[in-house]
Amino acid sequence: MKLLSSFALLIISCAFSTPASADWPQFRGDAARSGYTADPLPNRMELQWTFRAKQAPTPAWPTHTRIRFDEAFQPIIVEQTVLFGSSTDDQLYALDLKTGQLKWKFFTEGPIRFAPAAWKDRIFVASDDGNLYALSIHDGALLWKKQGGPKKKQIMGNDRLISHWPSRGGPVVLDDQVYFAAGVWPSDGIYLYALNAESGDVIWSNQDSGQLLMNQPHGGASARSGVSSQGYLAASQNQIFMPTGRAVPAAFERATGKFQYYHLQKNQQRGGSDVMLADQFFCNAGCLFEQSTGDLSQQPGTGPLVATPRGILRGNGQSLIYSEWSDTQTRDRKGQPISVRQLKEKRLIPLDYTITDVIVAGNDAYCGSHNKVTGVDYKAQANSWWSHETEGTVLGLAAAEECLVVSTDQGIISCFANAEPREAMNVVPTAPLETDPEYQKAAQAICDNTDVKTGICIDLGAENARLALELARESDLQIYVVMQDADKAAAARELLHEAGLYGSRVTVHVADPERVPYSKNFANLVICSASLKQEMSSKLLQEARRIQRPYGGQLCHGPVDKLQVETKADLKGAGSWTHQYSNSTNTVNSDDEIIKGPLKMYWYRDVDFQIPNRHGQGPAPLVNRGVMVVGGLHGLCGLDAYNGHTLWKYKLKNNLTDMNGIHHDVSTAEVGSNFCLGGDYAFVCKDELCHQIELKTGKLVRKISTPVSQDDPNQNWGYLSYHQGVIYGTVSNDAHYTSPRYKGLTLRNESVLFFAIDAKTGNVLWTYQPEYSIRNNAITVGSDSVFLIDREIAKADHVKEARRNGRPNPPAPEDATRKGKLKAFQAKTGKDLWEDTQEVFGTQLAVSEDHEILLMFYQGIRHKFFRLPSEVGGRLAAINAKTGKRMWDVKAEYQSHPIINGDKVYAQGGAWELKTGMPVDFQFDRSYGCGQISASKHMMVFRSGTLGYVDLTRKAGVENFGGIRLGCYINAIPAGGLVLVPDGSSQCNCSYQMQAWFALEGSE
Repeated sequence: MKLLSSFALLIISCAFSTPASADWPQFRGDAARSGYTADPLPNRMELQWTFRAKQAPTPAWPTHTRIRFDEAFQPIIVEQTVLFGSSTDDQLYALDLKTGQLKWKFFTEGPIRFAPAAWKDRIFVASDDGNLYALSIHDGALLWKKQGGPKKKQIMGNDRLISHWPSRGGPVVLDDQVYFAAGVWPSDGIYLYALNAESGDVIWSNQDSGQLLMNQPHGGASARSGVSSQGYLAASQNQIFMPTGRAVPAAFERATGKFQYYHLQKNQQRGGSDVMLADQFFCNAGCLFEQSTGDLSQQPGTGPLVATPRGILRGNGQSLIYSEWSDTQTRDRKGQPISVRQLKEKRLIPLDYTITDVIVAGNDAYCGSHNKVTGVDYKAQANSWWSHETEGTVLGLAAAEECLVVSTDQGIISCFANAEPREAMNVVPTAPLETDPEYQKAAQAICDNTDVKTGICIDLGAENARLALELARESDLQIYVVMQDADKAAAARELLHEAGLYGSRVTVHVADPERVPYSKNFANLVICSASLKQEMSSKLLQEARRIQRPYGGQLCHGPVDKLQVETKADLKGAGSWTHQYSNSTNTVNSDDEIIKGPLKMYWYRDVDFQIPNRHGQGPAPLVNRGVMVVGGLHGLCGLDAYNGHTLWKYKLKNNLTDMNGIHHDVSTAEVGSNFCLGGDYAFVCKDELCHQIELKTGKLVRKISTPVSQDDPNQNWGYLSYHQGVIYGTVSNDAHYTSPRYKGLTLRNESVLFFAIDAKTGNVLWTYQPEYSIRNNAITVGSDSVFLIDREIAKADHVKEARRNGRPNPPAPEDATRKGKLKAFQAKTGKDLWEDTQEVFGTQLAVSEDHEILLMFYQGIRHKFFRLPSEVGGRLAAINAKTGKRMWDVKAEYQSHPIINGDKVYAQGGAWELKTGMPVDFQFDRSYGCGQISASKHMMVFRSGTLGYVDLTRKAGVENFGGIRLGCYINAIPAGGLVLVPDGSSQCNCSYQMQAWFALEGSE
């Protein structure tokens, strides 16, 4: 361990008396997380010192309101030392309580998101690197460490390269044992441990509660998805309580680790990452639950809490509410007398600020708020008697040794005590690090010779961090330096810390560079700084190519004047998903040959990008050439499919606002998606314009108008697709309104003109004026042909005036005999190929290019919330795509969009031979979920309580990847060798443990 050579430290006083008193040895003071100490603080306190961390906290889930355990560096106080960990630079800091001077610090290999816990001569630190560390309180020497997961493997998680099983169950100490948990995703395994605090030996472990078969938050939803671990553990004499992220905590026997209960479905919309034990209850998300059973007892309300010996003090906005326990005599449902333990409000104290944190020391409450900390006599005078300004919002408090330690969201730790402040300020400046000319030249050469300026960079087999430092200055790359020598790694970390870059821009990992514990195919740029002076070994080159991202990931190595750059090609066998139903052929099948089960986490993160309400059934995410594109309320967002890095955001006001706030009404299912991918471009249409943007950068190429005159009553784009260099679109019929419940929507499902436009020039190639009308979903492009249905509009679909709680019209008998024709055109010229007018019934089309068979069908949906009157269902037909001849026509009941996979057609409800229409044995039984099925060659993905999937190569039936729910339409995409899933739970309050954007990989 090395002392900081320089840090920002403001010392106002260092001379104050510290009579012996209780420590604050773990988060919120004790194993119950009470936030209470009986020892009072002085009635006069002044600021003694302030420690400013070089970098502010980096929360794992910054957009989440129910997972907030790492919004500040949470301090503890023990043996005259203030200790806290950093979620940004991965270090544990130990400060002298009296002076604020640094005693020592310790680097882990991942973010530290929880306060340490102390026991006797040591402290315990949990890190996202997956370990629990036991360190000497005196000098930070490593005493022992315990890996939580089954092996050392690192993936991209919350925008950092961390353990597949990060230590996200914050450590708690009781008696001579320390408890912690590792793992976030239930299906990948959750590992809860009780360790001997002295030796680190395992007393017991629970490793099988993540994959429990249990009821999920939605009624009727069941899945193999158990507990998660996200939050500070709490301990009583008999139980361990594990926060599970957005859901309620789970309980385990403290003596054995045996799982006791986890009431997920019973508490459908309750939960959060905080837990506090009080009396016979545990407190979570504004509710009191019986510790013995987990049953809900009382709902006093949300806000920061303190458990006092006689009751609970709660911050409620701009007031403090103090309540005490009382036993009320009443009768149960059978009329028998019973005693009920409840909180009774005793005092309400109004304040002029919003309380963000609170603790109690003696008879006084200490309240944090925005830019201020305040002392409140909550028992006697019921007033504020002391306050002091802070820098940032107070989110962490600790009290011991007659000192109050305050932590804010800006990474600033302050100490207050009973002493006169000094007038002079002693600020130790940080000298800027000098640039190394040799490595600066090398960094500039790498930037000049590669196309990668952002994303993930790995420096394999480095001897120092100088090149990484200069590369961070020259680019926006997030860099990981892999070093085999631990001493050299320690020196590199200090260098990067001094530069203020450690963790946020550059991180050092100690590992064998020829066998790094990283995922394959994720790095945008791989370099080897050692190769500036010596040639890379064959094994090192092999490892570099393994982790290098396909679709343009680059490997750069060699001396500056002879740099070699290798660009990784496309991933063989990886499919794409470029349109709403996978491609312009509407097969709902990416043809990806790689992805197979069982599935496991590949990357996950939080993304600040607003998508439509899940009930609005917005467009599917799309994937092509290593980029995932997601439609949002006000634009598109492009992410790197192989590491989750945000590539770009394209602003388009009110892009999908029509699909936000509506509940199972007209949506993508009826009108189609407003964006697609093709070649090196993304296309998105809004009103009369189609925006053509670069897929890799999000930069606008051109805007393309619909080919109609300005005085035409119909101007807006309707259908949109891309195929072999041509953009296909329609002009929507503005007069045809179909929403029975919502006024003013611009969503239309019928069109008055079809057209084809050259994607390179924007010139119109050809148009088709329908005799009747073209339904957007009744168009498909493939086999060098355009197929569409030109048919009279169903009268029953039209809504004259939407009204509150309106319902679709009943089907009209005359609509069954509407005139129509099925037409085929040559795709690039518009030449008529054939026409069929016999029994044209469908509302949707798909085509198999391999077999040249066109499929005609109705919309397949599982729910009964909304269906256009013309979607009568019950029929499926195949047509020869070359001749227009009907091949077969059968009665068929299906509850999802038919999937064309090879020579089979699959749907929820049945399967058929593509060439004959003969039924195929296909057993498919999923739990709750109204969304569609998306498919690849070997896999089907859908909602089944949580994420469900069927691997067609294994006889495992429906399997789950738990902890999260999918959206209400198409949300999970099997493409690029992965299953890619942006968050589909927008505005859902149901207590699935996580809301995240993520990618899953298959088994090797």
